[in-house]
Amino acid sequence: MSQPIFLEPVFKERIWGGTKLKDLFGYEIPSNETGECWAISAHPNGQSVVKNGPFQGMALGDLWTGHQELFHSDSKVFPLLTKILDASDDLSVQVHPDDTYAGEHENGELGKTECWYIVDAEPGAEIIYGHGAQSKEELASWIHEGKWDQLLSKVTVKAGDFFYVPSGTLHALGKGIVVLETQQSSDTTYRVYDYDRRDAAGNTRELHLEKAIEVTTVPQAYQEGTYNTEAKDHAEITTFVANDFFTVQKWSVTGKTDFEASPKYTLVSIIAGEGELQSGGEVYPLRKGDHFILPVGFGPYGITGNLEAIASWE
Repeated sequence: MSQPIFLEPVFKERIWGGTKLKDLFGYEIPSNETGECWAISAHPNGQSVVKNGPFQGMALGDLWTGHQELFHSDSKVFPLLTKILDASDDLSVQVHPDDTYAGEHENGELGKTECWYIVDAEPGAEIIYGHGAQSKEELASWIHEGKWDQLLSKVTVKAGDFFYVPSGTLHALGKGIVVLETQQSSDTTYRVYDYDRRDAAGNTRELHLEKAIEVTTVPQAYQEGTYNTEAKDHAEITTFVANDFFTVQKWSVTGKTDFEASPKYTLVSIIAGEGELQSGGEVYPLRKGDHFILPVGFGPYGITGNLEAIASWE
């Protein structure tokens, strides 16, 4: 297939959501408590729909199962999920299981290793990343006794930061942060602490303490990442992570840059600026907030403009 596959996102309202998905990206959001844009998703809980070309109107999950020639993947399900999150309030402290635990306890769901690129952050904004307990017994004791200041590790963040969040990591986005999240295609979350807040009906949200304690890695601490940046024509390509779950790169384009055909399908999200993609004599406009897939063998192609993109593949 010689066309990029542009996708229509799915939006999720959350107790901690706000309006920045509209303010920063121009999306039409369902309410002023919109927390998540499921931008590239084949998960049953929210599937993106193809916007262009011969598969227009098709859900990504159906495209995956019906047209494997576009993907050439051994995975039984579309393995990745790209989101943009607006944390207008603190997210709950949570942890995700790995593939083995999720497969046994969550009806065959994938585990959830994820990573965050900080798109926007208010001054002094923080994330919770890791904890200070040195044993499972200490972890359980501090959780049950509510010793959150003693347990949780906090990191101040700014736009442009990147964090790898493997399964088993206690974590939470803090108020005032917008992130692009690349993750395994999973919707399994074990909530540990939710600040005792209540929804509009006066109800607290469910916690999952025993499962959370079982899957949390101990000991655990924040580690600074090291990244590789390469110059390519009028672009810089930064590789944040490359492992068995996903490869994630940032493309910073400041002019005409040529890309080779990729042996793997590639997920691309434009997070800043605008430009165009040229392929096979066709031109496709690109602007902030666009999300698309380049199928297997797509290219060679060029990207022109001034833009930033997050690209990923399995």
